[in-house]
Amino acid sequence: MLINAETKIAAILKQHPEAMDAIISLSAKFNALRNPLLRKLMAGRTSIATAAKMGGCTVDDFFRLLVPLGFEVDNKRAASSPEMQKPKPAILSQLSPQQLHTLDVRPVIDAGKDPLSLILQKLKEVKQGHALLIINGFEPTPLIHLLKKQGFDAYVETIEPDCIHSYFYRTENVGEESSAVITAREDFDETLNRFAGKLDLIDVQHLPMPMPMQAILKRLDQLPEDHALFVFHKRIPVFLLPELADRQLSYRVKELSDSEVQLLIFKE
Repeated sequence: MLINAETKIAAILKQHPEAMDAIISLSAKFNALRNPLLRKLMAGRTSIATAAKMGGCTVDDFFRLLVPLGFEVDNKRAASSPEMQKPKPAILSQLSPQQLHTLDVRPVIDAGKDPLSLILQKLKEVKQGHALLIINGFEPTPLIHLLKKQGFDAYVETIEPDCIHSYFYRTENVGEESSAVITAREDFDETLNRFAGKLDLIDVQHLPMPMPMQAILKRLDQLPEDHALFVFHKRIPVFLLPELADRQLSYRVKELSDSEVQLLIFKE
């Protein structure tokens, strides 16, 4: 496989699973790849160049370990030039202490645990005009992409090499539902009938965060091509929807009450 600075980590792991140990050997920060959920969220959106920046190493360090595994380096493709530090948005400079919610996830990651559930819980406190500050040892690029699709802007500043401040704040239209969710409410019953006899069922209503997302993604990996996954959920899983889009999967939503939602997930 020919690789360059922009090659995604997911493509490398798919080509050669043993590459994960090689990558993790470069930095303890890559231990998150051992977590299945973090690997799904991070590897598909993270290039070698971005991972090198996150891990405090170089693109050449990746090449040095991957070439012995059979990868070839495409030296004609250069890495994108790093962006200059942008000035802090005015909205962040004007925040009062009561409007800034802080979460240091470094102890969680150092313990080998997934901080996603803590982040999602903390985000519930972030109202319009507020912001969440996540303190981490690296720039959480995949999380930035994920939350951007949910109406959050981000600003990242490096305090020290192992201390990165990432601010997430709501944009003006965050309260409005996306057209994708609105469309997903249409023709639910018609779509359900289309997959009659080809439904796989999963009930995640009883599971604590982030286990519903983990369970759904695991079942989707096992879903036959012509089947649909019927999900019993407590709410519309907004953080799952970008992952479905990345996998080129469609979905339909039916809200039965404030605490009962049905989803159909399938490939067109």
